[in-house]
Amino acid sequence: MEARFNLFDSPTAAKVAKRFYTTASALEGSTLPKTLRELLELRVGQINGCGFCVDVHTKEAVAAGETALRLNLVAAWRHSTVFTEAERAALALAEEGTRLGDHGVSDETWAAVRKHYDDDEVGALVCLVALINAATRMNVIVHNPGGSYEPGMFTGTSS
Repeated sequence: MEARFNLFDSPTAAKVAKRFYTTASALEGSTLPKTLRELLELRVGQINGCGFCVDVHTKEAVAAGETALRLNLVAAWRHSTVFTEAERAALALAEEGTRLGDHGVSDETWAAVRKHYDDDEVGALVCLVALINAATRMNVIVHNPGGSYEPGMFTGTSS
C-alpha cells in the first residue's frame, strides 16, 4: 500500500498538520498517563482502520512502558481482565466518541468517566478522542500506511 497523497507536500495541509500536532502535544501536559493516552489512541485507530495510527500508537505505548499483553488485548478490552475500572471507562468513552453516529456517548459511560477522572482529565480525554479521530480520518483518506513509524519521529514537527 502506498499513500495517495503526502499532506506535507501541500503548503496548506502542511500548515494544518503542524498546527494539529502542536494542538495535540498540549495533551502531554495533562495528568493522564502517557500509556493510557496511547491505548486510547490505539483503540480509535483500530476502530477507524488506520494502519498508520495503529503503528504509531502501538510503538509509542511500548516506548512509554506498556506491556505486550495489554496492547494485544486492547481491541477486546471488554473481555479482558488487565484493564482497571478507570481505564475501562476511558476506553468506553474513546469507542463511543468514535462511533458517535451509533448512539453517542451514553450516560452510563459519562458517569463512569466522571467517577474516575477530574475536570482537567475529562477535558483532556474529550480532546484526545476528538483529535485522534481527526488524525485517523486524515490518514485513512490519503491511505497513509502503517509500518515505518519510529517512536519520537514527529518530535519537532510543530516548528
